[in-house]
Amino acid sequence: MNSSNSLRRIAVLGSINMDLVARCAALPVPGQTLSGTSFTEIPGGKGANQAVGASRAGAAVSMIGCLGDDGFATELSKNLVAEDINCSSVRNLADTASGVAMIVVSDSGENQITVVPGANAFVSRKDVDRNRLLIQNSDVLLLQLEVPLDTVLYAISNARFLGTRVLLDPAPAPLDAPDELFDVDLICPNITEAEAMTGQKIQSIGDVELAAQILAKRGARAVAITMGDKGTALLDEQGFVVIDPFPTQAVDSTAAGDGFAGAVAVHWAETGLLRDAIARGNAAGSIAASSHGAQPSMATRAEIDQRLKQATQNT
Repeated sequence: MNSSNSLRRIAVLGSINMDLVARCAALPVPGQTLSGTSFTEIPGGKGANQAVGASRAGAAVSMIGCLGDDGFATELSKNLVAEDINCSSVRNLADTASGVAMIVVSDSGENQITVVPGANAFVSRKDVDRNRLLIQNSDVLLLQLEVPLDTVLYAISNARFLGTRVLLDPAPAPLDAPDELFDVDLICPNITEAEAMTGQKIQSIGDVELAAQILAKRGARAVAITMGDKGTALLDEQGFVVIDPFPTQAVDSTAAGDGFAGAVAVHWAETGLLRDAIARGNAAGSIAASSHGAQPSMATRAEIDQRLKQATQNT
């Protein structure tokens, strides 16, 4: 594990997508056709989003994943490089489409997302094997579930063996996850994902704590359940606590969780102080939710610092 005083090293194994984003006044219900107000193509994918978030938050970031050989692949690769992300471990696959996500965002900031994996479906154990040294030399391995579950499980077991801290964002949430998925240092679902993984209906803080305990009993050493404008509930070795949110006017919550995870990984790697890292993650998530698009909304380190400073001044 990297222990120098230079930038902390974050490895991200995950999805790289092009987000096809339509905006409309309200989300359509099944069978309904609505007129949208705009359409944009924005680099996304939970893995790439978190890589950008971690890079902007001040880490040296390497991306492990797959792209196709289409026009989206070129644009997505150039965007990651422009964000100072090492893409030498991103493979381009012949005769394969890059991943896409079709997103509808309402005026209130709510969203509906359909993901077509494309090249992301071919991220494999071989990608983990090729990058064992990279993972070993990283302070944190960031994982999500938009690539094959078998690959994620293999990455977790390798990181544990190599001594690298693992942060898992379990999205999209698996309904029947094996125990091996929870052998991580931190799992950070949102409320919907926590409900899906635990079978626990969440209607109160007591329900949140129970869900966190269920996830911890399955193996997670710490559990952070993000609750949007209600903050983040954290269960760690010190106990259960709710870490305050940052007031924000949400316009697009698509990548708020990705911004949260990226910022948490960086500060946790720098200091080892998880509760402080969660606070910075809340700040980054609030900044992401207040801007349009996935990667464009990722917070910079200066923006996170400023959000925390404003919160301190207002207390």
